[in-house]
Amino acid sequence: MHLRLDVDVQTLETEKLRKGKNKAEEDLDKIREEKIKADRWERKFQEAQARNEVLKEGLSESRNENGELKARVAELEKSLHHYRNRNSAMELRASLSKIEEMKRRVE
Repeated sequence: MHLRLDVDVQTLETEKLRKGKNKAEEDLDKIREEKIKADRWERKFQEAQARNEVLKEGLSESRNENGELKARVAELEKSLHHYRNRNSAMELRASLSKIEEMKRRVE
């Protein structure tokens, strides 16, 4: 009878240990899955950071180019203004010449 009780106790302890082992294995599998997910997220995050850096560089280059283009536009506007003034002066001289010629004719 004592042996039978010892066997029953041993059987219960064995079952308890198996259940604990199975639970631990399940937990370990879950931890592995979570680690895989974490690694994927970390890769995605690093890729996003790399893309962000590329975008920042592109934005910086665009700003520099924008500044250069604004300077070039200002230079071209100044040049256009200069040529317009020059053309106006030439037209005024031509008109003045015509006026003087007409005065001579009238006299």
